[in-house]
Amino acid sequence: MPGSSGQSKLGGPETTGSAEAGSSPGGSGPPAKPVQGSRLGEGDDLDRPLSDPRPLRADDRQTEGFWESHPSLKPTLIAAVSTLIVFGAAAWLIASSPNWPAVREQFFNADDFAKSWPDVVRGFWRNLEMFFFSMVAIPPLALAIALARSLRGPAFYPFRLLATAFTDVMRGIPLILLILLLGFGLPALQLPGLPNSGMFWGVAALTLSYSAYTAEIFRSGIDAVPESQRASARSLGLSQLQAMRFAILPQAVRNVIPALMNTVVSLQKDVALVSVLGVRDAVREAQIYTSRTFNYTSYIAATVLFLLISIPLTRFVDWYAARDRATRSEQQQ
Repeated sequence: MPGSSGQSKLGGPETTGSAEAGSSPGGSGPPAKPVQGSRLGEGDDLDRPLSDPRPLRADDRQTEGFWESHPSLKPTLIAAVSTLIVFGAAAWLIASSPNWPAVREQFFNADDFAKSWPDVVRGFWRNLEMFFFSMVAIPPLALAIALARSLRGPAFYPFRLLATAFTDVMRGIPLILLILLLGFGLPALQLPGLPNSGMFWGVAALTLSYSAYTAEIFRSGIDAVPESQRASARSLGLSQLQAMRFAILPQAVRNVIPALMNTVVSLQKDVALVSVLGVRDAVREAQIYTSRTFNYTSYIAATVLFLLISIPLTRFVDWYAARDRATRSEQQQ
């Protein structure tokens, strides 16, 4: 209305309209004071709590410190410093031992390492051969045992009984004892057609022992498949074996691949136990060199060779397991 005192022109700097809006009806009461900082200028701190009595200023900005702007730098420095302290303390403790010079001469002699290296490497190729043959033989046998234990119905009870007995016996015998029993016991029978090779019986012992453990891994994967999958396959007219082959096993194998890969890493190390049968693998070659020179550096050479295989395998297993978990998480979302 013309003549109203609270009216302001558009774009004008007046703010009295806000004050009059807050006054008492009829305009008899005192005008309300404008809220301090109600007009926020460019650069004002919007994160300041309303209860903060300090006035807001245009240049009142929250500044980030050095560590806040580099969030990953501080944990990295802490990890590096702690690693240096721990390993430095361990190195100092070992070097301060009065027997360290003698131990270094016996286990870390560069000349003996170079002399024993060719023979140890030649023996290590035999370790790789045994590892390869075992890897070929273990999965089929383990899968057959797992399937026998997973069959249902009274007609399959003898197969379940034999599979259970095999698994219990092989998992109960220490691997080194199984190698000795097969490697020295069965050749002594001198049965026609029975091999006498220590390498053959070493691989056989590894295959039997690891098949029992791997069968349990397969069986856990089979049991983890929902029962509805089996029922759906049977409702489509598939037999028990067909349902296992086409519906259950593909899912079960996928579920246990990370555990199977850990078994591969363990098997790669345990092939060294076959050296007790006289097989001239890396460990046996190291023993021969030690018995000839009374120096144990050849064992370090064999250790280096096994680490060159086991560490990449371990890192690959960890990477695959992490990728598998990420894939499953994406599928569940």
